[in-house]
Amino acid sequence: MIFGNVNNEFFATQCKLLPKPLAAALSFLKSTDLVNAKTGKFELKLGDSDCILQVLDLNTSPREGLRPEIHRKYIDVQFLAAGTEKATFFNDDNTLEVDEDLLNTERDILFYKNSDTKESTIYFTVGTFACYFPWDVHVPAICVNEISSPIRKIVIKVPIKDCLE
Repeated sequence: MIFGNVNNEFFATQCKLLPKPLAAALSFLKSTDLVNAKTGKFELKLGDSDCILQVLDLNTSPREGLRPEIHRKYIDVQFLAAGTEKATFFNDDNTLEVDEDLLNTERDILFYKNSDTKESTIYFTVGTFACYFPWDVHVPAICVNEISSPIRKIVIKVPIKDCLE
C-alpha cells in the first residue's frame, strides 16, 4: 500500500518513484477538480492505460458494518475529495473466510467476512490518497469519531498488468 497526500511537498518526488500508470493516476487526482465532478463510473485513459474512474458520494459508517475487500486485476487508488474518513488495511494471507467473491466480474472485488485480524488504521483528509495492491485487504469509508458523515470519494482503478511493464 502507498499512502500520501497530493498537497505534500514530496508529492512530485513520490510520483517519480512509481510506475507510470500509477503516477499518472495520482497526477490526474491532483490536477482535476473532482469536488464538482459528476458522480458515476467512467472510462479514463491515462497514457497507455485504460483505467476506470469512479466519483462517489457516500456516507461513512461504523467499522463493524463494513466488510474487508480486495481486488486482483486493478490497483485501487482511493482519493478523498471532500470530508474525512478512516480506513483499515492488512496483508492478505489467504486465511480469511470469503463472504462474497465477485473477482471474475466487472467489479473485480472480493469481500471477506469480518474476523479478529489485526488491522492498521489510516485517516483521510481532503487530498489524501491510498493505493491498494492485490495483497492489501482494505476497509474504506469508516466514520471518524463514530459519527457518520458525507464524503466524496474518488477511485481510480489502474490495471496492475500495466504497472508490470
